[in-house]
Amino acid sequence: MKVVRNLDLERYMGRWYEIACFPSRFQPKNGANTRATYSLDPDGGAVKVLNETWTDGRRGYIEGTAYRADPASDEAKLKVKFLVPPFLPVFPVVGDYWVLHIDDAYQYALVGQPSRNYLWILCRQPQMDEGVYNELVERAKEEGYDVSKLRRTAHPDPPPESQEAPRDGGMWWIKSLFGK
Repeated sequence: MKVVRNLDLERYMGRWYEIACFPSRFQPKNGANTRATYSLDPDGGAVKVLNETWTDGRRGYIEGTAYRADPASDEAKLKVKFLVPPFLPVFPVVGDYWVLHIDDAYQYALVGQPSRNYLWILCRQPQMDEGVYNELVERAKEEGYDVSKLRRTAHPDPPPESQEAPRDGGMWWIKSLFGK
């Protein structure tokens, strides 16, 4: 699978909105305004990860860390680690996060992983130009993804920039175990 080389992690940091993804057990089925915020950890080069989604006006989130899978490689292959469940983080869950494409301005990205079970189309804005979206879908198809599984993420109301929205206390994570 072709991945980005020489990813500039500093430019990649910041807010990304999920435009589309493959549905997964660890995200609520009816989540909206889903976004990820990445920031460099000054103590060691790792990336702090904050994933958020809103369900019925309540904010569900999980925090984790990402790091280069092979620090000697120039490929954009990262590992992401979350401690679950979010309300009592004790069990580590590690996954692959491969940047398959990013535009020159670092405004949109295609992210997947080697099993091709997960795929995300990300953008710096909550909406994406349809032509760009179709281009990324085509790139995913060329990499062997079954793009018929892509689900668009609704962004009806921009969430607040702060993390002061009502929280769901981690219930989204429990519900996701039962396919809700």
